[in-house]
Amino acid sequence: MNRIIPACVLFALSVFVGGCDSNGDDPTPTPTPTPSKKTTIGYAAPTLADEGQVAIRSGAESGAKKHGWEFTTTDAGRDAAKQIDQIDSLLARGVTAIVMVPVDSAALTQAVEKANEHKVPVISIDRTTSGGQLLLTVQSDNYMAGQQAGERMVKLLTDKHGSPKGVVLELQGSLGTNVAQLRGSGFNDVMKKHDQIKVISKPTDWDPDKGAKVTADALTANPELDGIYWHSDAIGAGVVPELERLERMAPVGDPKHILLVGIDGMSFMLDHIRAGKVDATMSQNLPDLGDVALDLLADHLKGKAVPTSGNIEQDGAPWSPAKVEKVNTGPMINLSTTPVDKTNVDNPHHWGNRGRKKAE
Repeated sequence: MNRIIPACVLFALSVFVGGCDSNGDDPTPTPTPTPSKKTTIGYAAPTLADEGQVAIRSGAESGAKKHGWEFTTTDAGRDAAKQIDQIDSLLARGVTAIVMVPVDSAALTQAVEKANEHKVPVISIDRTTSGGQLLLTVQSDNYMAGQQAGERMVKLLTDKHGSPKGVVLELQGSLGTNVAQLRGSGFNDVMKKHDQIKVISKPTDWDPDKGAKVTADALTANPELDGIYWHSDAIGAGVVPELERLERMAPVGDPKHILLVGIDGMSFMLDHIRAGKVDATMSQNLPDLGDVALDLLADHLKGKAVPTSGNIEQDGAPWSPAKVEKVNTGPMINLSTTPVDKTNVDNPHHWGNRGRKKAE
């Protein structure tokens, strides 16, 4: 059973009903749908060139179909200016709501503010914007994921050296997004507790090719590098083959193995864990982000308030409980993440394993 704690009870497993702690300050006016007008969701993707973003979009599209809504998609190719133009076009087409994954948190504030002027609700998923008023943000608990990755790296370094020490390369995402900032701060807040661990932090803009190049450069400067932490498995997609090319991909358990820890839980990364190449990844529940968001949008269109505090729980959901908080852009829902290693890599609840049996 789903429930918001305290003060609200949710009435269906997949529908999260608001109404608690709203104080009448929902920043987005509740629209009155016209019965003759089809509800249309404009989905603005930052890119569809990596598995994670494809999964997020798929979850949002499934959520729209569940409610009988039309769904149209744009792809910004990681270009913030292009995404702003695409959202302008969606607004001009008269979409009922915008659902987006912003390329850049600050830049896309402009698009949110324009939608606010048009009284079109905007939902941000996977990451949020710096400003404007969003109906809500649904994302993974990125700080938690960073912490989990940091704790796992400390354990691996301790197992390797007998104490928490060594040199770790942090491959950052785009520092213009709150996701990269949170995944970095969660990880580094753990690292700061251990003065014998040195962290080298380098941006990659979520680009696997940049991740590969930064890794090669770091290994040239620090040949005794102990570990690598990437903010996204999309970055790791470039790092693993680069380590193989450089003949630095010793298997897990080998004294020469470079410890590898990331975030996302993409299917190919789960395969790398099975193969003994990668130590761990912190699995998000990417397809659920859009589904949760669109259930809340459905409530909003019926005149119900979006919750601004408490927890959302769903029996059996790997992301449960999800924390609800009020931030400057509006309500934010943070879905829990799950550490994955060789001991639980085959768990069918991991999103990276969904559909695996069909594929095999």
